[in-house]
Amino acid sequence: MLSRAEATDRILAAKESRGLSFRAIAEHVGRDPVWTTSALLGQQVMDAAEADAVTELLGLDREVAIALQRHPSKGSLSPTVPTDPLIYRFYEIVQVYGTTLKALIEEEFGAGIMSAIDFEMHVDRMPDPHGDRVRVTMHGKFLPYRKW
Repeated sequence: MLSRAEATDRILAAKESRGLSFRAIAEHVGRDPVWTTSALLGQQVMDAAEADAVTELLGLDREVAIALQRHPSKGSLSPTVPTDPLIYRFYEIVQVYGTTLKALIEEEFGAGIMSAIDFEMHVDRMPDPHGDRVRVTMHGKFLPYRKW
């Protein structure tokens, strides 16, 4: 049985050898690039049609399609502070602005959380004469804490 990690390795190798972007694969699958990339990296489960679309586009075997349909163990980062500079910046953003986000969300919605299950995220390029900018948009359902 092919593991999710082994399937990801095969997918990334095929993606590179064919010169495809995650966005192009997502268009072929018919899903958002963020969700598709997350699935290809082992964090989402694909249905049979989505998995078949990926393996057909990348010229991969049935073993990879089956692995893509297996429920993942979510959370790919170790519990230590990330060292990759790009990932670290998101960690840094939460360290600096996390309490601000919490205060503003609780002021607007009350005590609760933003779902990471009923959730969407999009990554876009914003042209800027001083250097292009990255826009990350996240939105999730508000889930209030309940009393019992």
